[in-house]
Amino acid sequence: MLLNLENIPPFYKNYVKQIDETDLIQALRVSGHRMLETVHGIPESKADYRYADGKWSVRELLCHIIDAERIFAYRALRFARNDKTPLSGFEENDYAPQANAQGRSLKKIADDMAHLRVSTIDLFEGFTPEMLTRKGTANKNELSVIGLAFIIAGHETHHRHILTERYLTDKK
Repeated sequence: MLLNLENIPPFYKNYVKQIDETDLIQALRVSGHRMLETVHGIPESKADYRYADGKWSVRELLCHIIDAERIFAYRALRFARNDKTPLSGFEENDYAPQANAQGRSLKKIADDMAHLRVSTIDLFEGFTPEMLTRKGTANKNELSVIGLAFIIAGHETHHRHILTERYLTDKK
């Protein structure tokens, strides 16, 4: 099933545009693999690095990606089950300090990311074509189940680019 970008809210379009794969499961697999490759290459000594004052540390950024994936997957589950209850948004800057990022090694965070992605793929593989087209409202935006799969992959890809371009350069 192909995704129609016209059905993606403007805030999420830039994430989804970063995905080359047209199959949602392949998009999730590829983005997850690329992110884990990147994370496994980060030395633990760089875990608390921030590229600027007020920015998240490497660990906090990775925990944000995990939190967002869990929330997007939860939304997809609710919408796939035909739940029409409007869902609230979440404030990522409020979540980050509560994620216990400093209490976790990069290896543990990478393990969490890997397990979560397997679970997310399992979730989406269990949806029928009809379920994938279902829509719901989250944070006052109408989203489809299939759109959420591509948002998960695109959000992760977006942050992987930030990680490699701003955190993991040799400029420091």
